[in-house]
Amino acid sequence: MRAFIFPGQGSQAVGMGKALAEASNTAHEVFQEVDHALEQNLFQLMCEGPEDELTLTENAQPAIMANAIATLRVIEKEGGKSLADLCSYVAGHSLGEYTALCAAGALNLTTTAELLKLRGQSMQKAVPVGEGGMAALLGADIKKAAGLAKAAAQGDVCTVANDNDPTQVVISGHMGAIERAISLVKEHEIKRGVLLPVSAPFHCSLMQPAAEAMEGALAEASILPPAVPVFANVTADAASDTDEIRQLLVQQVTGTVRWRESVLNLSEAGVEQFVEFGGKVLGGMVKRINKEVETTSLISMDDIEAFLASV
Repeated sequence: MRAFIFPGQGSQAVGMGKALAEASNTAHEVFQEVDHALEQNLFQLMCEGPEDELTLTENAQPAIMANAIATLRVIEKEGGKSLADLCSYVAGHSLGEYTALCAAGALNLTTTAELLKLRGQSMQKAVPVGEGGMAALLGADIKKAAGLAKAAAQGDVCTVANDNDPTQVVISGHMGAIERAISLVKEHEIKRGVLLPVSAPFHCSLMQPAAEAMEGALAEASILPPAVPVFANVTADAASDTDEIRQLLVQQVTGTVRWRESVLNLSEAGVEQFVEFGGKVLGGMVKRINKEVETTSLISMDDIEAFLASV
């Protein structure tokens, strides 16, 4: 059994999608559709930069999604198979959950691009720049990270944002609390705390204004039953009901990304191969969670051809 997985913010890079679009008209059409939906030259920004503009949350989120969906569409067209023929489940890390829903046909491409643009803008607006932050805790499991976050809060918001794998957890909240947490890592038997270069504290209660903005947009969005179940970040479990999917996407803005548990539960459901689209971040996490499974990363036409030859 196979799961298709889709990366989150941080996997963007100048040049992403360029070679794929040059090699495949199918990929090029995806980028054109996203540009049209957003009324901006996002693909040009992806190809040429500047990097600081591509890294802006409102640009990075739809760009990462477009790159992954372009890769998937090439596979479906070249291989002559639908997503449901190729995998049993889909999952995505943070914004990647929207990509997973688009891949499974629950959201169309235009709607996904528009929702992610709004999500990025809303997350950015929720907290003034500099007031919030995030830190990666290296050599920390969820229990140690939660203990550190509680100790560092001191009246501020400081919570676990991403439970990525058994050796890496990300915390989010007020900048003062995040800085205190970094200074307390040794006391909590954590190897290192690294401040992340993000412009807002994602996946914590400070994102409530963004959750409200997304609730309004998702209430109006057309969501269809996905072709295969989608493992949701906030439950680490499969979802297929459209009303539930809507609610989970709203909760995801302020909730913890339970990636480690999602991978364990996908493995428990029988998944033996995890295929990452448009990035190489999640495969490493998956291997640290479960060494027994196979991981594959699809970025180039060569990757796509090798994958199609194997299925």
